Amino acid sequence: EVQLVESGGGMVQPGGSLRLSCATSGFTFSRYDMSWVRQAPGKGPEWVSAIGHRDGTTYYGDSAKGRFTISRDDAKSALYLQMNDLQPEDTALYLCARVPLRSGSQFYYDYWGRGTQVTVSS
Repeated sequence: EVQLVESGGGMVQPGGSLRLSCATSGFTFSRYDMSWVRQAPGKGPEWVSAIGHRDGTTYYGDSAKGRFTISRDDAKSALYLQMNDLQPEDTALYLCARVPLRSGSQFYYDYWGRGTQVTVSS
């Protein structure tokens, strides 16, 4: 059974940092691209970042560029997202997702976790 479990969310003040983790099991992690997606209240899902499985190439949405860093540890089957300079507009449920197919900069998902809540507020 494929499982993805996010952790590391919480409440921070503007300008603060958080490091999200996604523990995975039930599949060969090293064979898949992986992605972070977020969903703010009342809004649709927004792609945040992705990382390739072959060479670790990273991809970022406009909202994440320069502030977030995605990484992976294939030995631990884990995905991470380091988020710096967080702002209130980053408030959302953050989910990690498995990417079975990528076409250019378009990522397709087949499994995702339940998410971890990030709240940025003063």
